[in-house]
Amino acid sequence: MIELIRTNDAVIISFVESLMRDAGIGCFVADQNMSVLDGSIGILPRRIMVDAGQADAARRILTDAGIANEIRQK
Repeated sequence: MIELIRTNDAVIISFVESLMRDAGIGCFVADQNMSVLDGSIGILPRRIMVDAGQADAARRILTDAGIANEIRQK
């Protein structure tokens, strides 16, 4: 799996999960439980991971959705 996005914005995370689900691309939100360490204030970013074989398609979907600025560089 590769990192597609790293953010602490819960709205972006939810949006990306929805886009991936609708496209049939499996994704995993890593570091989701790290909020325990930061007192649930959301300062530690979470990473959205996708299968390396589907990364290009996932990037195209995010670009089409207008959030290409959130995509981690290769």
